[in-house]
Amino acid sequence: MDEQPDAVRRAGGALDRRAELSEFLRTRRARLKPEDVGLPDFGRHRRVPGLRREELAQLAGVSVAYYTRLEQGNGRNVSAEVLDSIARALRLTNAEHAHLTHLAKPKQHKKKPAGRAQQVRGALRQLLDTMDGVPAYISGRRSDILAWNPMAAAVFGDWGELPAQERNWARLVFLKPEYRDLFVEWDEKASDIVAFLRMDAGCYPDDPRLSALVGELSVKSEEFRRLWATHDVKEKSYGVKHLRHPLVGDLTLNFESFRLADDDGQALTTYHAEPGSPSAEALRLLASWGADATRSAAARHP
Repeated sequence: MDEQPDAVRRAGGALDRRAELSEFLRTRRARLKPEDVGLPDFGRHRRVPGLRREELAQLAGVSVAYYTRLEQGNGRNVSAEVLDSIARALRLTNAEHAHLTHLAKPKQHKKKPAGRAQQVRGALRQLLDTMDGVPAYISGRRSDILAWNPMAAAVFGDWGELPAQERNWARLVFLKPEYRDLFVEWDEKASDIVAFLRMDAGCYPDDPRLSALVGELSVKSEEFRRLWATHDVKEKSYGVKHLRHPLVGDLTLNFESFRLADDDGQALTTYHAEPGSPSAEALRLLASWGADATRSAAARHP
């Protein structure tokens, strides 16, 4: 059975931007109720969840025919002003608004070689190595893990032992059982990963490596298929992660993620614990054990 998403199959292996636009708008409309947007609901039977197309068109100030064409994936010649109106009507977040723009007006974005492997500057690798006691890594497009320091390996596992293709957050979270054990709120981490991939797909639908990743995960993980079908997009640049490390037990770590100015496809992510907390002491222990911590943790997940 072919379990790849419709948007992948219809484009012959590449993500179909028209299908992505259509499905994104439909799922955003379906999550709204008339009372959410100040419209009356007279108790009429609704054949579909959420707002009707004519209700959304009324809120956005466009004709039903115009909105229908857009929801069918025809974003040609749509203006930024109309997209803004539709985004407001749909109550889109900033990340969702940006995603809608990427899907509807791709010519506004500079074309980049999507399939080329990303490179991390040498100075950035040196910076990672100088961050003693701070788990840090650089991630790229498709949630690829591009570079990391010894502390990141001590906390998350030695990614250097993996083939380059498997150094990818989506593959690790959905296909490696030890990461389900590591992340206490695994469901939240999985949702964040899929939401990031959706954003990436909006910018680079022609990326063959991205479509191959989505296809692989759709076949191998029912949870990925379910989350991918929601079309949720979001960006998280900071927060708290709760981990259950195989050597030092529970860790509560704050994370900060910084997009690199010279490459918006790459981000530096760091983790730290509250000073004086049990988690800070646990990180200190992992730092003192060095490579032994990574090997010992790996031995517990053969």
